[in-house]
Amino acid sequence: MLLDKINIKEVKGITPRKVKDLEALGVVTVEDFFQYYPFRYEDYRIQDLSEISDGDKVTLLGRIYSEPHVHRMGRTKSKLTCIVLVDNMLVTALWFNRHFLKDKLKLGQEIILTGKWEQSRKQMIVSESEFSGMAGKQSGELQPVYSLSGPVTQKWLRKSMVQALGQFGHLIQENLPEELVGKNNLMPRKQAILAIHHPASQEEGSIARQRIVYEELFMFQLKIQAYKAISHDRTEGIAHLIDSSAIREFAASLPFQLTASQKQVISEVIRDMREPHCMNRLLQGDVGSGKTVVAAAALFAAVKAGYQGALMVPTEILAEQHLKSFQGLFAPHGIRVGLLTGSFTKSQRKEILAFLLSGELNILVGTHALIQEGVYFRNLGLVVTDEQHRFGVNQRSVLRHKGLFPDILTMTATPIPRTLAITAFGDMDVSTLGEMPKGRIPIKTYSVKHDLFERVLKFIQKEIEQGRQAYVICPLIEESEKLDVQNTIDLHAQLQQYFTNYNVGLLHGRLAVREKEETMRRFSGNLIQVLVSTTVVEVGVDVPNATIMVIYDAERFGLSQLHQLRGRVGRGQHPSYCVLIANAKSEISRERMKVMAQTNDGFEIARRDLELRGPGDFFGTKQSGLPNFRAADLIADY
Repeated sequence: MLLDKINIKEVKGITPRKVKDLEALGVVTVEDFFQYYPFRYEDYRIQDLSEISDGDKVTLLGRIYSEPHVHRMGRTKSKLTCIVLVDNMLVTALWFNRHFLKDKLKLGQEIILTGKWEQSRKQMIVSESEFSGMAGKQSGELQPVYSLSGPVTQKWLRKSMVQALGQFGHLIQENLPEELVGKNNLMPRKQAILAIHHPASQEEGSIARQRIVYEELFMFQLKIQAYKAISHDRTEGIAHLIDSSAIREFAASLPFQLTASQKQVISEVIRDMREPHCMNRLLQGDVGSGKTVVAAAALFAAVKAGYQGALMVPTEILAEQHLKSFQGLFAPHGIRVGLLTGSFTKSQRKEILAFLLSGELNILVGTHALIQEGVYFRNLGLVVTDEQHRFGVNQRSVLRHKGLFPDILTMTATPIPRTLAITAFGDMDVSTLGEMPKGRIPIKTYSVKHDLFERVLKFIQKEIEQGRQAYVICPLIEESEKLDVQNTIDLHAQLQQYFTNYNVGLLHGRLAVREKEETMRRFSGNLIQVLVSTTVVEVGVDVPNATIMVIYDAERFGLSQLHQLRGRVGRGQHPSYCVLIANAKSEISRERMKVMAQTNDGFEIARRDLELRGPGDFFGTKQSGLPNFRAADLIADY
């Protein structure tokens, strides 16, 4: 019998109610349950006082030496203490809000204590305790710690896992060839699953995890390589007949010189477009590295080969910016560019679609309106999606099916180390823009404390008087009782009072799409001089006149997010500045501010972000589209 065919309800002791609780955790079958791996272990093995250090979480065995004493701290809080003899040393055991244990603590009784050790006071802050010889099932062992939500508890899940492994563990089958298991010195699968849930030592748990991680990454690579092979073997696709001299002519007509990196990436894209199978290429580059020009060259090549092109972007304002940019680049070559967004009237939409179907329109720029019913191209040859993580795979797929196997170029400014990107996006070829265009003025970044906010406002005032604009970013929309951080609504009111002769705009995620678009249009046209916003401006806004980015409570943001926000300025000819307002209390927060002030390189920042944040929360799947694994981590296990 296969484990993925056995419902979790077959495990003894799992009631219908608990079945529902497990389903909420993604556990439906016994196979799912066995693959619900712990993320760490609690060490309940009894230790010697000579082996432990200050701040360690430890388990000690001792004998109660004094009568327990309860100290009340207000109506709801209490402190319970007693002296325990451990290894011929008197230790103070301290429980918070556990006054009801007083009557259970008897002089001379053996007790097992688990908690945080405070060396200077010879004291333990107890989190768990049990009497020796009574409950002692978890003492003396490593216990798995699982990620939980809802009513499921660690104690219940541990007990149920032991039951499930005892009942169905014999059915675990090997799924890797013996040759691979031997060659890589891997633990057999059955042994690894038993050991990862209940290891005899930290080392055994680590070896078991290594086997499971290898298996996950191996299966993932197998799938994406198979998908890539199938895609490349298809003869369907467009072999664009592209004249190299036409591309050189386009490059020569640009109002700036291409960087060596842009030339390299354009040649990679053109080479793919000439092949008879579908191009599926990821173009990644730091903020401001010139991805749009690469997309323009690819679209130019598609049109010159006799096809149409489409560019899909996440917002209307970004679509309008690209339209304006493309019209300037393509006008000398007689290429017609159109726009389609959700705010078009029926008659406007009808007109643009008629031009598209007749082939009079060469390139269509738009939002998700491009993938709606009734949008038909005459002969679509290339699809470009900007900020690819903002569109779901299905949305990109729908656009692809608007043509007969068109080439696909996806662009992202989320920096991912190149080797990792090649692994993570294994079904795509990866191109990276590694240098900035010449003449781009580096953004100067400063980190200041909250008490200097008045000086920051004076600095903003000075820039506005010279005709410039500023962003002020906050982490919250409204005031929160739980978090002592600035919010956009209060700050907007405060800045309106300060900048009485200028317009201060407000932008956040709760505004309707139309309101957001209108606010950004007014900011783009310098009708708003200071824009107070949450992180909704993080991606896809190009206002060359904005020269100041102020980020309030900057310690609450990750490095990569701070870098994305900073990238909203420095897009014009004027010197630009990023001011991080932070009372960084932790070492990591201080280090983040330091890194931001030291470098403008997004790939270096991505690397440091990984070091400081750890692999677990480096890439939000929402942001980058990286795959989720049960045990493996693409960064830590690279």
